[in-house]
Amino acid sequence: MPMTEDMSTTASGDPGPSGAPGDPSALFDTLQHQVAVFARRAEQTRLGGVGAVRNSMDRAAYLLLNHLDNEGPMGVKALAASMGIDSSTVTRQVAPLVDGGLVSRTSHPEDGRAVVLQLSALGRNRLEEVRAGRRELLKELTGGWSDSDQAAFCRLLTRFNEEIVARQNRLAQSGAPGTGPAES
Repeated sequence: MPMTEDMSTTASGDPGPSGAPGDPSALFDTLQHQVAVFARRAEQTRLGGVGAVRNSMDRAAYLLLNHLDNEGPMGVKALAASMGIDSSTVTRQVAPLVDGGLVSRTSHPEDGRAVVLQLSALGRNRLEEVRAGRRELLKELTGGWSDSDQAAFCRLLTRFNEEIVARQNRLAQSGAPGTGPAES
C-alpha cells in the first residue's frame, strides 16, 4: 500500500475527497483520520531517528526514562501518579529497564525501607541517543516548513495532548467507568 494512500487532505490542509472545505463534519472526519494515521505511523517508526544507527525505543520505556530524567528519582507510586498510570503498569514497564541497567533501584534517602527509581548513567546516555535521533528525524520531516509552522505544530500538538489529559481527569473525577489510570 503506498504511503500516500492514507492522506485525505491536500498540502494546504483542506479536506480532500471526503468533504467540502468549511464543512465541520468533514473537518472532524479528516482530523480523526489524520490522528489515527499519525498514531500508526509514529508506532511504525517509533519516531526512531535517522542514520545508520536507528535510535528506536519502546514508547513506554521512553516516557518512563524521560519522566525520571525531568522529575528526578521517585517511588513507583509517585511515578505512576505523576504519569497518570497505575502502579502495577509502572512496575511491569520498569522491570526490563532495571534489568537492562537503564534504571536503578535505590533506597529512599529518608526512609531506607522504601525504594526509589532513578535514571542510571547508562539510561541517561541511551535516552539522549534516542532524543538526538528523534530530533534529527523531526528536523528532517519538518525541514521544509517555516519556523512559524514548526512552532505552531508544536504548540497545537502540545495543546491537543493537554486536552486529552484534561478530559481524562474530568472523566475520572466524575467516576465514569473505564476512566482509571491509563496503561501507556
